[in-house]
Amino acid sequence: MAGLLERIRRAQREPFHSMTPAQAREAYRKAAEVLEPARPSLPRIEDFDLPADDGTRLPARLYCGQPAGSRPGVLLYLHGGGFVIGGLETHDNLCRQLAARSGGAVIALDYRLAPEHRFPTAVDDAWAAMRWVARHGQALGVDAQRLAVGGDSAGGTLAATCAIHARDIGLELKLQLLITPGTTAHADTASHHLFANGFLLDAANVAWFFDHYIDHRHRKDWRFAPLEADDLEHVAPACIVLAECDPLVDEGIAYGDRLRAAGVPVDLELYRGLTHDFIKMGRALKEAGDAQDVAARALIHAWSN
Repeated sequence: MAGLLERIRRAQREPFHSMTPAQAREAYRKAAEVLEPARPSLPRIEDFDLPADDGTRLPARLYCGQPAGSRPGVLLYLHGGGFVIGGLETHDNLCRQLAARSGGAVIALDYRLAPEHRFPTAVDDAWAAMRWVARHGQALGVDAQRLAVGGDSAGGTLAATCAIHARDIGLELKLQLLITPGTTAHADTASHHLFANGFLLDAANVAWFFDHYIDHRHRKDWRFAPLEADDLEHVAPACIVLAECDPLVDEGIAYGDRLRAAGVPVDLELYRGLTHDFIKMGRALKEAGDAQDVAARALIHAWSN
């Protein structure tokens, strides 16, 4: 990992916080799959759209690891990118990998981004998509009774909030897959200070993402910071994938502890010596594939129960 970080430093990529959101989105899109292996082929990949609560049509993509007619369990996947960047194309490889390795279906959502759409729009879009898949997923050829939610980074935050919302509306989820999620109101844990610079997700970028997405007065809202939720009992079982050298690692561990204290089954995997976003670096890091296998096994287990 150290050698990879040095190569990234030598590339002298312009930091996101020095760009406009539009420039950052394009830079992220161009670099998103540089360190990923070839995209696996799948029996079914279909683009469609689904409605947000306000009637906006949200782009989505179905990945199916089994032929039509099989009705596999389904994962609603919410991409990372600090609520400002990212989309279907930046996480296409990862979603393909999860579908291929699990043999299930993945529905990726292109939720609306800040600053054009500030908090809580991304949350509202994620919740609307989860409810829509639960009601209408059968029409896509998936088993909506075996529904999981997941995401990485900001998408992990959204997935955690989906699990709480699902509990509150009586919707059973089989799993919440949280990959390097953000869960705190402020970037003030020890790991945020320890890994503030030189570990891909720099403090200046975190501040830039947050400032574009949410006002300070809202940052203790549990829909932004799931650790602020009063009650986590009876939410879906969790698979949490963390990286040791990630500013977000402490809050990921803390969230796992909160879930366990609430009686929620938690499988937490901590990858030593790795950074934020490592799960999308399969061409350079064997551990990326290992983590994808962990996620796939968790999904297979959840869908079988």
